[in-house]
Amino acid sequence: MNDTLTIRPVAYIRNDFKEKFGIPRQSGRAPSLTSKIVFLPEYRNLDALREIAGFSHLWLLFDFSKAHKTAWSATVRPPRLGGNKRVGVFASRSPFRPNPIGLSCVRLVRVENREDEGCVLIVSGADLLDGTPIFDIKPYLPFADCQPSATAGYATQGERHCLQVDFPEPLLQKIEEEKRDGLIECLADDPRPSYQDDGRIYGMRFADYEIKFKVENDTLTVLSVTDV
Repeated sequence: MNDTLTIRPVAYIRNDFKEKFGIPRQSGRAPSLTSKIVFLPEYRNLDALREIAGFSHLWLLFDFSKAHKTAWSATVRPPRLGGNKRVGVFASRSPFRPNPIGLSCVRLVRVENREDEGCVLIVSGADLLDGTPIFDIKPYLPFADCQPSATAGYATQGERHCLQVDFPEPLLQKIEEEKRDGLIECLADDPRPSYQDDGRIYGMRFADYEIKFKVENDTLTVLSVTDV
């Protein structure tokens, strides 16, 4: 019995997340941010996307391409628990897995047919790094995929704690208007590691900018915006 399988990307995602730091911890937490899914030439076949526009959301199966390791660990330290407690790797969404495969639900905004890239998908709410390989795309089915009575174990701790964002207007004006809401959503989601204290200055790469900020008393204050 052959126990190996070769998986090749069918597409790559393109967006404003140039570094891992600052990417939302789960999909849908920065719904104003859009990404573009560009298919490899051999998969730029309109028939492969027939009827996809009828679905509001899609599942993306992707490669944790920046988390490849030669060995795996049975336990990981999830940020939800402050990085201080270990849980089983299969009881987590950690990128450090025996097979570095991720699953993300995104909203399909529209389908575009471009001369240089073929048919591309514009999606929102993605939590993937720019350039992430996409292995497969499947439609989200609300009658099958949504489980209202589901429980979330330790992940319910601090389920959604948003920060107030103080983004001085002169600094905000440096960001393209169409990117501002999404950036603010990312900042409000608190990109810091869970175990860090208030007061430290952080730098976050977003699009072509370096955003520096600090958090005090649940308020995130943007200190500077510089071109990269």
